[in-house]
Amino acid sequence: MTVVDTPAPPRTARATRLTHRVFVVRELGILVALVLLIGVTAITNPRFLSHQSVKDLLLGATILAILATGQAIVVITRNVDLSVGSVLGLSAFLTGTLLLHHPGLPIPVVLVAGAALGAVCGAVNGALIAAARVPALVVTLGTLYVFRGIDYRWATGKQINAADLPVAFLRMGTRTILGVPLLTLFALVVVLAAGFCLRSYRSGRELYAIGSDPAAARLSGIAVGRRVFFAFVTCGALAGLAGTLYVARFGTLDANAGLGQELNVVAAVVVGGVAIFGGSGSVYGAALGAMLLTTIGSALPVLGVTPFWQKAAVGALILAAIGLDRALSVRVTKSLQRGVHQ
Repeated sequence: MTVVDTPAPPRTARATRLTHRVFVVRELGILVALVLLIGVTAITNPRFLSHQSVKDLLLGATILAILATGQAIVVITRNVDLSVGSVLGLSAFLTGTLLLHHPGLPIPVVLVAGAALGAVCGAVNGALIAAARVPALVVTLGTLYVFRGIDYRWATGKQINAADLPVAFLRMGTRTILGVPLLTLFALVVVLAAGFCLRSYRSGRELYAIGSDPAAARLSGIAVGRRVFFAFVTCGALAGLAGTLYVARFGTLDANAGLGQELNVVAAVVVGGVAIFGGSGSVYGAALGAMLLTTIGSALPVLGVTPFWQKAAVGALILAAIGLDRALSVRVTKSLQRGVHQ
């Protein structure tokens, strides 16, 4: 992706358009698969598309979509954040504790507090990765356990119940606007804002350049360390926001909130077409991947598929997405080479 402001040569512009078309087609493929799955399930059981079922499906995808958006930003830079589930749990317990002791706190303040704690956790990850240049897989695997340990120590076996939380906050988890859950609208705003920033701002486009070739990006004058740091801060902040919305969605929580969620998040990002090797993909695809995985989890039991094959289907999707990503990358590379030699 172009990261300078000078006009691209004709051949480069054609190659850029080709790359864009390839990845748009991939995201459309995810959407088609989602529609087909919903259609087949609805034919088998028409109640699958009842108002309540659709609402539950959207609510189920909301938290995962927000987490996948932050993860996609990190993966685009050729990194990964395995600590998002623990950050969600830590933020969720902070939110529950704040509301338990200060029930009169305005909801925007609670949302900001949750996102701020997540941003601090993301800053810890980003500092270790960008400044110390420690591999992201190693750092975030360590902080996954560190943040979860802090959560367990803080919770000390306690559980926060929905009956102890303010009704106004819990109502946010069930409220709908024109039939669409409010929490889903939160996720939609997050995805659209992140997609706009990645596409329209130079700092966002530079993330793709870093993921494509970190060494070349550094030589071209891009502040790689700073960009990677803020990518992790953004991912942490969104995980913190997801933790706050998790409390509104479920009400009752303990130190196990978000446990194991990081694997679902990475799966949603990969299935959504974000290249695990960085440099390509979009947050829109990641959100579609989250929706597809949530729908699979709801639709396959309706179709009579056993839990074993449900997990196998998700694994097959991940492998297919990685294979397709590799095939598309080879195709784009060959097209770029042909453009250069013409």
